[in-house]
Amino acid sequence: MTDAMNSEAVFPAWPGGADVAVALTFDVDGEAPWLGEGPEYSRRLTMRSMGRFGPARGLGRILGLLARSDIPATFYVPGHTADHHPVAVPAILAGGHEVGHHGYLHLASDGLDAAGQREELERGLSALDRRGVRPVGYRSPGWEIVPETLSMLAELGFCYDSSLMADDRPYWETSGDRPLLEIPGHWSLCDWPYFGWTPYHGGLLADPAAVERIWLDEYESARQERRAVTYTMHPEAIGRGYLLSMLERVISAMRDLGRPWFATHAQIAALAGPPGANEPAAGTRT
Repeated sequence: MTDAMNSEAVFPAWPGGADVAVALTFDVDGEAPWLGEGPEYSRRLTMRSMGRFGPARGLGRILGLLARSDIPATFYVPGHTADHHPVAVPAILAGGHEVGHHGYLHLASDGLDAAGQREELERGLSALDRRGVRPVGYRSPGWEIVPETLSMLAELGFCYDSSLMADDRPYWETSGDRPLLEIPGHWSLCDWPYFGWTPYHGGLLADPAAVERIWLDEYESARQERRAVTYTMHPEAIGRGYLLSMLERVISAMRDLGRPWFATHAQIAALAGPPGANEPAAGTRT
């Protein structure tokens, strides 16, 4: 990432006459983040079991909801989850969803040297390859990347990233010697700050109704601006019964309020015009 102004990505009209593109994305972290904290977590069975709930229980509920709602989604899967929950990636693919790269042991880039970052990327790729996946998109563990990460993503042939937050519209970033489409998220549109829990500070355990309002207000903003919006969730959080009911209400309200195109990140990236196309042609929209 450079200090230069980011170049907004230009898109044609959303498919089907939609007035907003909505990406529902899920980070299937499993036990990886805890094991990545240190070897002591190999003995902390309760913490590990909380992570295991995601791929073992929450994921199935999410896939069921998406199937009933006829919605494709993007699942960012650490290599550790792919290796230790061997039915997870096949179940995601069977539902017609996209699988993206999310490291191997969910190690944040800012805590690794260049060799460590490369190992996380390559181990993650190898694990997904064993499940028949060559991901085109990447989301960094902990939503933190450093300049070397972008260069490595270019070298490894990724088409897009979903780790940065310089805009609420997709934009072009500098990645090595070529541009990389950034599809940004934001902590306020993620379930973890509201419903997650860690041994460091606990969780907010927010009122789902308040989160519904925030997410739908952002949806309405995106609809008015005819842009894309990304929501980020974790099966160990949103996969709880009461929170999945919240997500179902959000999806229903989105359809009542507008004409959303529910799409994977890869589908959105495939529509992006080339970098530098700052002036939309007639009949297009930013």
